[in-house]
Amino acid sequence: MRFRPLRRSLLPLVAVLALAACHHQDEASQVGGSTPEAAVQGSIDLLKAGDFNGLWKHALPPAEYATLRADWSRHNANQPPVSAADKAKFDEAVQKLTGPDAENKLYAELQPKLDQMEQQYKDQLPVMISVGDALLKNGVAQNKSLDGEQKTQANQLIDVLVPWAKQAPWFDQARAKQAVGVVVATARKLDLKSPDQLRSMDFDAAMAKYATGYAGLKQLLAIYGLSVDDTLNSVKLSTLSSKDGRAVVKIDYTLLGKPLSAESTLVQQDGRWYSESLINNVHEAHERLQQPATAGSTALTALPAPAASTATKN
Repeated sequence: MRFRPLRRSLLPLVAVLALAACHHQDEASQVGGSTPEAAVQGSIDLLKAGDFNGLWKHALPPAEYATLRADWSRHNANQPPVSAADKAKFDEAVQKLTGPDAENKLYAELQPKLDQMEQQYKDQLPVMISVGDALLKNGVAQNKSLDGEQKTQANQLIDVLVPWAKQAPWFDQARAKQAVGVVVATARKLDLKSPDQLRSMDFDAAMAKYATGYAGLKQLLAIYGLSVDDTLNSVKLSTLSSKDGRAVVKIDYTLLGKPLSAESTLVQQDGRWYSESLINNVHEAHERLQQPATAGSTALTALPAPAASTATKN
């Protein structure tokens, strides 16, 4: 009897939390967001879940989402045929990653190489990563599609990732064995039979494969000390401005213990909020698709990358 007052006092709180959770899930499952912050949070939730189809559907207005889906098959149709040599390499790689006892066979092959690489590159690796740091920042500086704020955000991200890359235990045997297991398990889940299978995938099938690859990548990064989920869970949102159907949301987050921030610009259509940059990316990709193909062009260069586009500027 003495516990009944406590139970009665907790029931309203449980009810509120349940309603809030339902509302949170409802936002992520809807097209767009009811507010700018809800739109960004919904994209973050879908990215964390690896639901790339849901992410595109949530972040884009219905017309742009339909364009993205329609253009997907056209991109695949425009790709050059796969050569016999490339098919043979693909088959060999898939067999090596998915064959019987692949985990132990690959690790047995990798183990002596790790010892050799540690002796040869341990002292050189920080220098090599520093060179990569300079190349990345130069690429950011030369990128004409990024504005000043985006370039600043990209450089801040690089400044956090480079020290991690220098100190990560890349040659650790136990972690290497875990990593091999993740790679093999991911390859088996992807269940890729041939390069032509990749060409013939429709949008839904491709997004499902993206989700599988993304889950494997998150596991690999976590093995070496970088948790994508921890970063996404650390996000705090605040609206910097909202006027005339256009809003800017600040995204504060923590990556590897370092506080970082980014901004996401959203536009309102039919009472819902959507990612301005993703809308522009779909329009630009569609326009490029209308142009005659040029030598050396590839199908996927015109498509925005789901994770990168959403993580930096929704």
